[in-house]
Amino acid sequence: MNLTDLRPNKGSIKNSKRKGRGPGTGNGKTAGRGQDGQNSRSGGGTRPGFEGGQMPIYRRLPKRGFTCRNSKEIIGINLDALNVFRAGSVVTLDKLQEKGIINNPKDGVKILGSGELTKKLTVKMSAFSKTAIEKIEAAGGKAEVV
Repeated sequence: MNLTDLRPNKGSIKNSKRKGRGPGTGNGKTAGRGQDGQNSRSGGGTRPGFEGGQMPIYRRLPKRGFTCRNSKEIIGINLDALNVFRAGSVVTLDKLQEKGIINNPKDGVKILGSGELTKKLTVKMSAFSKTAIEKIEAAGGKAEVV
């Protein structure tokens, strides 16, 4: 086997059709564009979305909705979900994903104050509610904003 012996598979390479190159090619004269009309001319045809003068679909349907470019999608987690961790451990975003509490953190995670925390934990998250900070510190833990 030599590099000079390499060839493409039979039928895998096709020569492109050379349109408008005489009657012998089968694509001479009109070059497959038909006789007359808008599409036979150079630069002919209509723009994308043109429906022959009828009101196009993008103008018939109403405009709807709005998405703010600056909005962030923050996931809220209640305090009682953190009871799955051992006492004295550090709770981070990665550990929440390992335990399966969250799948996709999107733009951040906020700890909410609903439920009771029974263990002393150090929680490092992007946001906390006031009641969540109070309950974490009441259990002997720390709430750190990362």
